[in-house]
Amino acid sequence: MSALRDLNTIPGSERKNEICSKGGLTKPFAGNGTEICEECQKKNSVSLGAPSTNGEEVVNVVEVANIEVEYIESEKLNDLEDVDLSLKTLLTGLDSKDWVLLCEALNTVRRLSIFHKEAMLDMLGDVIPLVVRSLKNPRSAVCKTAIMTSADIFNAYNDNIVDSLDPLLVQLLLKSSQDKRFVCEAAERALVAMTTGVSPTLLLPMLQPYLKHKNPRIRAKASMCFCRSVPRLGVEGTKAYGIDKLIQVAASQLSDQLPESREAARSLLLELQTVYEKFQIPSPTAVSEEVQPEVDSWENFCQSKLSPFSAQAVLRVTNISREGLVMGSS
Repeated sequence: MSALRDLNTIPGSERKNEICSKGGLTKPFAGNGTEICEECQKKNSVSLGAPSTNGEEVVNVVEVANIEVEYIESEKLNDLEDVDLSLKTLLTGLDSKDWVLLCEALNTVRRLSIFHKEAMLDMLGDVIPLVVRSLKNPRSAVCKTAIMTSADIFNAYNDNIVDSLDPLLVQLLLKSSQDKRFVCEAAERALVAMTTGVSPTLLLPMLQPYLKHKNPRIRAKASMCFCRSVPRLGVEGTKAYGIDKLIQVAASQLSDQLPESREAARSLLLELQTVYEKFQIPSPTAVSEEVQPEVDSWENFCQSKLSPFSAQAVLRVTNISREGLVMGSS
């Protein structure tokens, strides 16, 4: 019996007892994907001492069940039962130290974004910093739920979140650059939602500093976002933004360390070449006039805007790609 009592004096057993008795930790999340919480991947046997009627301490062994965390895809989220109550308790939930309650609050943000975005619009300035804090949470369940929340916010609020975007952008670039695959993939999907939802004229200047980040993975993710965002400018939008600025950005990424950055730069240069050549097509009005507008070649444009070395690299990429397209169609 003394040996059994000694089990209760093992360092840390008091903390385990406390965790075991906290029923909320076993609460599952409904959804598609399932992850086993890192802290609970193995079943733990915890000794709980309880006095018997004769004064002897009886030891009951209780097993802590694995906590399965399931993530709900946006299209499978259900509407809230009480919107007003959810709004009143939202910030408290997002500030909770209980990770289960915190994940529930993040899913509430997602539901509000999808079903009641106007109701939460005035709260975004308070909500987004708390979502950013959850993105930094070391617990993967919280982090991934916050990433999915970010994607739903981008899809719902578009340019309305620009003033609060940079902290979200930083964390998503970091999360998409890490080795934990299921977090990385979720962050990449959120970045796609960002480039789809936020206007390129607002997003591109915010992305540009990260193209020079000291972490090559972050540079690569930023390059991919930049490349996805530019085509949304359209021909006139690209002209207004400055095709010379964009070609300089793309040229600088051609020599980057990671292949993802270089591939994004090549894709962007082909897009810019196509847009530039559309600039050079005379309008019907101009064609009917006696004086034809001067047409400047892509090669001359590159050489006038870039250093000789960069211009050569850009022309090599665009000429080879164009030749490949011609050969492929013949």
